[in-house]
Amino acid sequence: MPIPQDVTGEEIDGDVRQQLQSLPKTLAEDVARNLVMVARLIDEDPEQAYGYSRVALRLASRVAAVREAAGFAAYANEKYSEALAEFRAARRMTGSSELWPVMADCERGLGRPEKALDMAGAPEVHKLDKAGQVEMRLVAAGARRDMEQLDAAIVTLQSPELASNSVQPWTARLRYAYADALLAAGREDQAREWFAKAVEADKDGSTDASDRLAELDGVEFVDALGDLDESDDAGEGTPENDVEVENDDDEADGAGDDVPAEAESAAKDEARNEAAEG
Repeated sequence: MPIPQDVTGEEIDGDVRQQLQSLPKTLAEDVARNLVMVARLIDEDPEQAYGYSRVALRLASRVAAVREAAGFAAYANEKYSEALAEFRAARRMTGSSELWPVMADCERGLGRPEKALDMAGAPEVHKLDKAGQVEMRLVAAGARRDMEQLDAAIVTLQSPELASNSVQPWTARLRYAYADALLAAGREDQAREWFAKAVEADKDGSTDASDRLAELDGVEFVDALGDLDESDDAGEGTPENDVEVENDDDEADGAGDDVPAEAESAAKDEARNEAAEG
């Protein structure tokens, strides 16, 4: 697959670059450039990103960072079985539990929410950092909702991280998930409150909390320019306008006919008076 010339491979993280040092230099550069393309495209064009990840995987399948990138590219394309296999391979190579939440979410994607809940209670969760634990909580709540256990999903999301007033990278998504679960349970007033809190924390627009809040408030967004165009189109050539123009013309014609008649009558009267005087 073609790679833009401005992509050098130097853009990758230092940890990934270190992993690639086990490869011959030219091969390492090729793999790095493909990994850069995966990172660039995974949000805007997941299918293309997946293609670059397969190239990197073919070149260096024994590098953990490559297996992880391939996993995320497959995950972005909802290829959950493939993603899970790649994440497991990366975990075996590194011994890290960092991928545990996304592995559990793959189980959800495969229609196995019970397995995701089992993973949420596994010892690996205690090895996660705070961001990873919050992510695991989100996955567990999603699994509860998959099983139509709405009240349990709400309780799962109730945590010190949710109650905290400080804004962290995970705050907006956590508040959004809680609001969405409340709404699904029919608790609309509480849902509105938490969508508003999600908006406050969502500085980069990572969720559609503002749209959901507007929807609850009954706000409708109207295309003003489109309405103006339609109004203009409707006003052109309408029968009402045609009638008004015709009526105006008739009145003007009538007024013009009256003026010569009055002048002719006055001229005849003047002629009679002159004859009488003579």
